[in-house]
Amino acid sequence: MVMPLSPSRILLPIALIAAPAAARTDAARWRAQAARVEIVRDDWGIAHVTGRYDADAVFGAVYAQAEDDFARVEANYLTALGRTAEADGEGAIWADLRQRLYVDPVELKAQYRASAPWLRKLMDAWAAGLNFYLLTHPAGKPRVITRFEPWMALSFTEGSIGGDIERIDLAELARFYGQVTIAATPRPQEPGGSNGIAIAPANTVNGHALLLINPHTSFYFRSELQMTSGEGLNAYGAATWGQFFIYQGFNARAGWMHTSSGVDSVDEFAVAVEGRRYRHGAATRPLTARPVTIAFRKADGSTGHRTFTTWRTHHGPIVAARGGKWIAQGLMWKPVPALEQSWLRTKATDFATYRHIAERQANSSNATIYADAEGAIAYLHPQFVPVRDRRFDYAATVDGSDPATDWRGLTPLSALPQAVRPGTGWVMNTNNHPWTAAGNASPAREDFPRYMDTFGENPRGLNATRLLTTRRGWTPETLMAAAYDPYLPAFASMIPQLSGVYAALRPDDPRRAALAGPIDLLRRWDYRWSAQSTATSLAVFWAEALRAGGAQILTAERTVVTSAGPAAQLAALQAAADRLTREFGGWRVPWGSINRFQRLDNAIRPRFDDAKPSTPVPFVSAAYGSLASFGAKPYAGTKRWYGSGGNSFVAVVEFGSRPRAWAVMAGGQSGLPGSPHFADQIARYAAGNLRRVYFEPADLVGHTERRYRPGEEIQ
Repeated sequence: MVMPLSPSRILLPIALIAAPAAARTDAARWRAQAARVEIVRDDWGIAHVTGRYDADAVFGAVYAQAEDDFARVEANYLTALGRTAEADGEGAIWADLRQRLYVDPVELKAQYRASAPWLRKLMDAWAAGLNFYLLTHPAGKPRVITRFEPWMALSFTEGSIGGDIERIDLAELARFYGQVTIAATPRPQEPGGSNGIAIAPANTVNGHALLLINPHTSFYFRSELQMTSGEGLNAYGAATWGQFFIYQGFNARAGWMHTSSGVDSVDEFAVAVEGRRYRHGAATRPLTARPVTIAFRKADGSTGHRTFTTWRTHHGPIVAARGGKWIAQGLMWKPVPALEQSWLRTKATDFATYRHIAERQANSSNATIYADAEGAIAYLHPQFVPVRDRRFDYAATVDGSDPATDWRGLTPLSALPQAVRPGTGWVMNTNNHPWTAAGNASPAREDFPRYMDTFGENPRGLNATRLLTTRRGWTPETLMAAAYDPYLPAFASMIPQLSGVYAALRPDDPRRAALAGPIDLLRRWDYRWSAQSTATSLAVFWAEALRAGGAQILTAERTVVTSAGPAAQLAALQAAADRLTREFGGWRVPWGSINRFQRLDNAIRPRFDDAKPSTPVPFVSAAYGSLASFGAKPYAGTKRWYGSGGNSFVAVVEFGSRPRAWAVMAGGQSGLPGSPHFADQIARYAAGNLRRVYFEPADLVGHTERRYRPGEEIQ
């Protein structure tokens, strides 16, 4: 439904009077589009954007995002365009070069011009909305991008955190193209990813499908938003800052949740180089050379430039050299189909339409959990899966000079793992393999090549399977409770192992007396987190000590084990008790006294302060099987652990004649520290207390703070 618009009172800067004619023309055009848009801010600060046309909704959505957090909008496009060094200096050159191996402005401009007219309108509106924000907010100066061009939208078309390009190792890239050594990027211990669960109507009390949307990302990575138009758009959910589509969310009839997948869609090919040619079978082919110039900010504020000659084979760009061969990286780079797919699925209202849109095969890294008002539920595998010769192990670098290793087109959707309307009445994914996505109705591992999954099972998968196979008669409330179920399967498996190691000690072993108290505390624990639990603190510190010592926490099919031997397990427990005593005055410390949520400012790299107020959070790292994930650690100058990633948006949707939904996000909607919505959701976030989503216009009655057009004076 398109809400009525009040007469526009858009105020433009006086500087426009003296602006060139082209700038005045742009401003007039933007102002005319703004007049077709209305933004309603609800009492949580969330923007409900209505436009006459889809393009108007795009204009208003990105304008609203810029109002909330322009710094993150710009940062995402500096990353996507390979221009971060223009803001951050020479140290960012290699990340920019990595991006520019694929992102070529000349090519993207050509692809923009060749795009379907409907898509060009959306990209035009995207650029117009951001430029109109800059025009009407002269005090909020960008770091680099002073004008957005429509083609730039093609640089960032898939809303997940950490794109495929970021798989390229920066240290190797710097050695190859710059003959310099830089520090390797450490792999984060806290697992990223997400949870998605869909419940079929036959398995619910109300006879309506249910969907859990629970991305695990760095905090403040996405905006909560509703986009509505007179052309049938009505989507609500999480939009990655600066993108003009709802990445994880729902419309009036269907919902979709994306979870990072272990499918192998990125491969390395080692090629033998002979001069400016490389061997492929019995023949050689020419290497493609392309110069790339990276601008960077110098220490004095001026701009410097570095130009690199980059090389490419038919497999992809050269990213490293190893063992006398050059390494080419093959991955999906389909900007136009990817953007089309990301947008069109937000308007899909049934499963057949959603699946037809997926025929573009422009989703390389995300599984989908789907539910709709007709009762369909589904697990869908990523659609960009190259067909490969099964004789080769593509998890390792393959011989790119052997034509047999070449990709052979893409796997048809019908040949991918999937679970559609399974008899179990549920589907789920926790970034684990698809072989348990629907219980005994899951796709069978032996029916598919091994490159369909590289992740295997994980503790969250064990936890979700436990909940879904032991319960029926689901309601929105029980699904919300499941999203915060406190059981920790990793510790339920590992602590009995530890207890057995302790029990095997000789009676005169000094470790028996030293560890008697900690062992007794863990033995009596029910393996459930809580803010008051002292066993949670000890168990987490024990597991952290194991991991710090190089041990791995491994998930078998139905259990979790550690690679640490008996002595290392006991030593880690002693180290955990000692650390707790040293840092917190004793080894019996409530978990909520350690594990905290704090939001002091909007820095993209967060800072924390033990002397400032913070909120206890009861849930723990996803590494231990907590469905509600909170990735926390101590920072420089702190003893307490502060979260910076994990649960970032949680929503539960019920698909009846009209959807009902509940949601919560980390911190608050606004990135402005002075806003009442900067931190107003922290208490709900920590308690798992989701608020009602205002999806219908009638829901906003009595819950509206502001109603305005882009560029209007705030009323």
